[in-house]
Amino acid sequence: MKVILPVAGTGTRLRPFTLSLPKCLLPIAGKTLLDHIIDSYSSFAISEQIFITGYKGELVEKFLKDRQFGNVRTVVQSHPQGLGEAISLCLPFLTDDEPVLIILGDTLFEADLSVLEYEKNNVLMTREVEDPRRFGVAVKDKSGVVTKLVEKPENFISNEALVGIYYITDVAALRASLTRLIKENIRTRGEFQLTDALQMMLESGCIFHTSPIKSWLDCGTPETFLETNSLMLSRLDNSSFRSFPGSKIIAPCYIADSAVIRDSVVGPNVSIGPEVSVMKSKISDSVISERVSLRDSEISHSIFGEDSEVCCFKGSLLLGDHSRVDSEVAC
Repeated sequence: MKVILPVAGTGTRLRPFTLSLPKCLLPIAGKTLLDHIIDSYSSFAISEQIFITGYKGELVEKFLKDRQFGNVRTVVQSHPQGLGEAISLCLPFLTDDEPVLIILGDTLFEADLSVLEYEKNNVLMTREVEDPRRFGVAVKDKSGVVTKLVEKPENFISNEALVGIYYITDVAALRASLTRLIKENIRTRGEFQLTDALQMMLESGCIFHTSPIKSWLDCGTPETFLETNSLMLSRLDNSSFRSFPGSKIIAPCYIADSAVIRDSVVGPNVSIGPEVSVMKSKISDSVISERVSLRDSEISHSIFGEDSEVCCFKGSLLLGDHSRVDSEVAC
């Protein structure tokens, strides 16, 4: 099996954090988003992982080199024109006799991917949603076979949304559909949509089934990012924490080994990165990146970028890298 991970997005709704990092490398529950996604298919025998990069792609390439994830290839999407175009860039590196797993690299999920191990047909991971107009959706017949795929339907036809996980066994048909999509300039809402290529596969006789995921974890805004951080933290082993002088740790939390905490209350739902210093402070429901200094403050529902500093502040903050907040009240 080969895996394709599109990670070219700019993550504009998560600015200022994505001004210095691509969304897929943001920290959440002690790892990057991309780490969590790669973990999800770690049990499979993967011949190659293809990462589609774009925005700040050099940082993704450095990350992959440092992590040594095995056989890795990067493909650059210089001028993004939709997911269909992104996947088409990978066609030269696919073989028709080897299935491919496509996972969008900016959303976390909880799913049993082991169901794919012996699957002969194409599988689309789905989730029932209240407002399907925001998503590509699958329409099925009574036997559960997909009959139609529609990108962001204006009128209700199904509430079974595609979540960005596609298992393709008919690689030759995918190749033909994507090639036609690009050659004939077939666009939906101005972009080349993967959903349209999959619909062409259906029309050519390919069989698709769906498989529901347990949960779909949005990381697109600061609010949902913090919610997802809390859920991911709850899955960690929080049975014990090392001792911090004069401090109380309230699970669930993640605290990097090099973090220093003194005379503080940390938690619940807090991720603290490497080389962070927390002194005489209270912090909850927050994500703290690397090399942050927090002193004499009471913080909640906050995200701190790398190398930021906060002193004598009470409330919520969204700080980009190299930011400083210091109350006028003397510490």
